[in-house]
Amino acid sequence: MIFGKYINRYYLRFLHLILLGAAALIVVDYAQLRIPEYEGIIVDSLSEKAMTLELLEELMFKFLLIALAMFIGRFLWRITIFGTGVRVEADLRDRMFAHSEKLSQNYFHKNKVGAQMALYTNDLNAIRLAFSMGILTLVDALFMGSLALYYMFKINVMLTLLLSIPMFLMALAGGIIGKFMRVKFQERQKAFENLSDFTQENFSGLSVIKAFVKEGKELLSFRKINKENAEKNVVFLRYANLLYVIILVTINLIGFILIGVGSYLIIKTKSTNPEIGFTVGDLTRFISYFSSLIWPMMAISQLINLRSQGKASYKRIKTLFDEPIDIVDNNPVQVKVLRGEITYRNFNFAYPDTDRSVLKDINLEIKPGESVGIIGRTGCGKTTLVDVLLRLYNLEESTLFIDGIDIMRLPIKQVRDLFGYVPQDNFLFSDTIHNNIAFAHESLPEDEVKHYASLADVAGNIEEFSQKYQTVLGERGVTVSGGQKQRISIARALAKDPKVLILDDSISAVDSKTEETILSNLQEFKKDRTIILIAHRVSSIQNLDKIVFMDNGRILGVGTHEELMENVKLYQDLVQLQELEEQVEVVKGDEHGE
Repeated sequence: MIFGKYINRYYLRFLHLILLGAAALIVVDYAQLRIPEYEGIIVDSLSEKAMTLELLEELMFKFLLIALAMFIGRFLWRITIFGTGVRVEADLRDRMFAHSEKLSQNYFHKNKVGAQMALYTNDLNAIRLAFSMGILTLVDALFMGSLALYYMFKINVMLTLLLSIPMFLMALAGGIIGKFMRVKFQERQKAFENLSDFTQENFSGLSVIKAFVKEGKELLSFRKINKENAEKNVVFLRYANLLYVIILVTINLIGFILIGVGSYLIIKTKSTNPEIGFTVGDLTRFISYFSSLIWPMMAISQLINLRSQGKASYKRIKTLFDEPIDIVDNNPVQVKVLRGEITYRNFNFAYPDTDRSVLKDINLEIKPGESVGIIGRTGCGKTTLVDVLLRLYNLEESTLFIDGIDIMRLPIKQVRDLFGYVPQDNFLFSDTIHNNIAFAHESLPEDEVKHYASLADVAGNIEEFSQKYQTVLGERGVTVSGGQKQRISIARALAKDPKVLILDDSISAVDSKTEETILSNLQEFKKDRTIILIAHRVSSIQNLDKIVFMDNGRILGVGTHEELMENVKLYQDLVQLQELEEQVEVVKGDEHGE
């Protein structure tokens, strides 16, 4: 069994099933321990030539009842106790996932996906076994072990006390080894976590590995991590097997003592000391009770093993549950409707656990219904400028406002509902194209899905697939091209029908004609919505209401294309550079045409 503040509730919630399972287990144990009594009667009756047909029939009928009770009891305790373990595992997994969804981006920057998957698989499995098998082995060891010892004491006190000495030494050794096993299991889980991390990362980046012809290098790295994982497993198994061998040797030792001393008592009873009263039937019963005691003794070994693994895994899962949820509502202002007026006022931002400011002294106003382009060199802070709008991080108060209200005072859900966001990585789920586009809704009619796909200029591509909108995408959308991923992501954001649409470099993977079509469709979709478009090409944003030009985390200018050309030298340089690049491409095209 395993205890802790995140698991204790299950003992109360499933108390009725645990008690029913324990009761069924006790019935089975009691019935099982009646067998040696009847075996002893048969042996003594045969040896004393007192066996009758009526007695044999009576004993056989009792054996039949015992078998029936054991069958029903074993079925009941397996359903109740093992079933409870599965329910505990499923509920814990639900709570872990719900808690993980509330954690900030910072947590997932520090903890890799493979490490999280180890918690949801190996660690939860260890807790399930510690819970269900723990209850089983504890009840079995206590009740069957105690009852078997009681019957053994009734037969012969001296022999039972003699056998208790090696049993005590075995329990002492088990406790010591169990402490080492707990430490080694934690190391084993950490090694599995590293293996899971490496495997997941390599499968995700397999195309890059192949492009750089680094399969051999990655295989060597995998072998090294896999070897470390195997070594940690071997070390843990050494301790587990050592405990098993100690118990097995103890059982054999007790068996030798039992047969030797028992035979001696029978000889003494028959020859010189009849008052000892130890018969062949008594030895048969005693051996049968001892045989019944073997499972509780083995159960103690299993209980130590399971508890060691369970405590180590619980410690790792507890770390997840103890991770504070720092992005929370704090006495939020209740607002019926947000229009989407955005104001940055002397805004500064640095990512958690870093000292470097990514955004510095930002002052910007975006009015509802405006089309705003954001441009600047790579790494100048464009993405961060829009990311902070989604309340993914805690921000300095009174520096970012929506509709004149500090964003830190607004309900997080209401803020996020305001935006439709197309991120740079264009993440798609391993689901149908229809469900990916309709992600913001519980359900969305297919004609609406097709409408938004048309606005994103991806409807034609989807119709070419054999399953059309029911086509299941591969993991992270790997079965479609980069441009198709971008456009499906745009369709998903449009389907949310947001008041503010944010596109973060979301048309970089399409050709210029497709880009023009999408931008034209966005103007049709726009109406009174706000559109924020981050781009690297000036041509993508030069016709928007205003352009924000950034460099090194600062805003160097805000205005129309013409205003920035007139007032911002770096913007002029960027435009001229891109025009020169376009001219070079045209010349190259002409040369190839010749």
